[in-house]
Amino acid sequence: MKFRINRFDRRRIVWRSPFHVAGYHGAASRSGNSDTDQDQPVLECRDLRKSFGELTAVDGVSFRIAAGETYGLLGPNGAGKTTSISMAVGLMQRDGGQVLVDGEPLDPGTTGLKAKIGLVPQDIAIYPDLTARENLRFFGRLYDMPRAKLRGRADEVLEIIGLGDRADDRADTFSGGMKRRLNIGIGLLHAPRLLVLDEPTVGVDPQSRNAILESIEQLGSEGLAVLYTTHYMEEAERLCDRIGIIDRGQIKAEGTRRELAQIVRENDRVRLSATGSLHAGAEAIGRIDGVQQVDVVDGGIDVLVEQAGKSLMALLSALDEASVSITGVEIDEPNLEAVFLHLTGRSLRD
Repeated sequence: MKFRINRFDRRRIVWRSPFHVAGYHGAASRSGNSDTDQDQPVLECRDLRKSFGELTAVDGVSFRIAAGETYGLLGPNGAGKTTSISMAVGLMQRDGGQVLVDGEPLDPGTTGLKAKIGLVPQDIAIYPDLTARENLRFFGRLYDMPRAKLRGRADEVLEIIGLGDRADDRADTFSGGMKRRLNIGIGLLHAPRLLVLDEPTVGVDPQSRNAILESIEQLGSEGLAVLYTTHYMEEAERLCDRIGIIDRGQIKAEGTRRELAQIVRENDRVRLSATGSLHAGAEAIGRIDGVQQVDVVDGGIDVLVEQAGKSLMALLSALDEASVSITGVEIDEPNLEAVFLHLTGRSLRD
């Protein structure tokens, strides 16, 4: 039997036994609870504001990130993502608002709290004539890390970013994606509480991009708070527990991917490739709670349902009882592109 879900991470669903479906539900399910209000946030930004002359770059941006959570700022170029995170990490003076790290105020002049933050800028900041290990040790000394601890931590980080086998190669021999991964390693080196990544996959090939995303997925699962900016919808869907959609300096909406999808009030579409008594199967499916529409098509049944993940086992059971044999399942879920278009009237690529 073939299963496919039309999203970037293509949540893998494995057929194990009749009507038992198990799947990987992506980054948005790692925390188990989208409500982080009960947790002490690692980072909290309140009503951030910044103007450059008559241009308002950031206009009242607020969000919070808990330990183990990956929060995404999703928006097109020029939306205010980089300006927002520059204020969040204390690199840029704010016109208004407040930043708290572990409950303590952070300002550009604050020094101690900044040690809890690892920043991976959009521009690559490494020394090309040093090896990967030498780069990490150099930046580790800037963090005033003890030499003995630094040696072990550098090797550990090289494994995390997938450069253990290239540790002693000069950075100027690396591909663009490998340089990006080394950039991330520098941000991780001092074991921060919060890792901030500003569009870390810009300009890299698909294979390198996937390697970067895999590394970031691992970080959230290990308890690190991650702030991730991107204009790629697929990356936000794959990585982020919660997403803030930002445009023209304002967060237009915030929530999990599923919560944001509800804004456009679209349902999931399920294509069931099947043989047998299709009309009887369609009639049985139509009686299931959450099913909005059922159509018999050539080679199967199309279903419009509120939440396919929750309804799939019931759909399969109903078809089995109606003597319908399933050969494949394909699910189309509402994506963030549709949400962004609904909220702003333009595409993420505009």
